Amino acid sequence: MATKVITSSGKNKTAIARATVTKGSGKARINKIPIEIYQPEYAKLKIMEPLILAGDAISDIDIEVDVRGGGIIGQANAIRTAISRGIVEWTNDTKIRDIFVEYDRNLLVNDSRQKETKKFGGPGARAKYQKSYR
Repeated sequence: MATKVITSSGKNKTAIARATVTKGSGKARINKIPIEIYQPEYAKLKIMEPLILAGDAISDIDIEVDVRGGGIIGQANAIRTAISRGIVEWTNDTKIRDIFVEYDRNLLVNDSRQKETKKFGGPGARAKYQKSYR
């Protein structure tokens, strides 16, 4: 029998995280680094939220996350979205899904904000070139 593999993704700003969920022993790795030693601490705590909320449901799965782009917190938000989606899809449990949505909707939904497009008459979206009288 083929092993069950679930892939999920999460995005935040320019950070994109791809999570692979497989049967295992409850280990989580981010870019091949165990989550226990991931730095900085604040980002690690943010990433750990879905793992803590899921409780015993994740004791028999391994999660591998590959994340690229963005900054530290953008990556952390993308990772937690990817992990949450993978857990929900693996367990098929509406109770876990409801817990995630009640805690923070962004655990399952990407942040859809994007950069505003540049307009004429200035260097960016809102800024305008200075006017000089002499």
